[in-house]
Amino acid sequence: MLRKLFPHPWLTLTLVLVWLALANAVSLGGIVMGLILGIAIPAITAAYWPDRPRIRAPLKIAEFILVVLYDIVKSNFIVARIVLFMPRSALRPAWVTVPLDLRQPEAITVLAGTITMTPGTVTADVSADGKALLVHCLHAPDPDGVAAEIKERYEARLKEIFA
Repeated sequence: MLRKLFPHPWLTLTLVLVWLALANAVSLGGIVMGLILGIAIPAITAAYWPDRPRIRAPLKIAEFILVVLYDIVKSNFIVARIVLFMPRSALRPAWVTVPLDLRQPEAITVLAGTITMTPGTVTADVSADGKALLVHCLHAPDPDGVAAEIKERYEARLKEIFA
């Protein structure tokens, strides 16, 4: 019964919170409307999620988000320093292939999005077999180090989160 009402409970919770944030006020009407959207949208779209991702460690999501936010702030300063003070001749842009241990499409999508959100890097492609990402780096004097850092900081945490 609960599975039919809440086919994607985390999505339901997220939709309710996003609705309340968009409404910019917490009221009974806002909560009810958020719950209506949070129940209706996942129920309507449940058929498009036949193999929904399994979250093994939901509390690890908070750790992952904090690591990503820290890296985004840190990368903003690094990119600003590169753009403002590094001579163009010293810049070492690179294409980096990151081999993947992740197999779930949702986890790979989160990893690709995380890389793209971090200033100075962008995920350009996923291999046809889903076993590697092609990442462009603004400045990567050590491309293998960049791939190792992505695997260590992001992919390892995502492997803990997704079953």
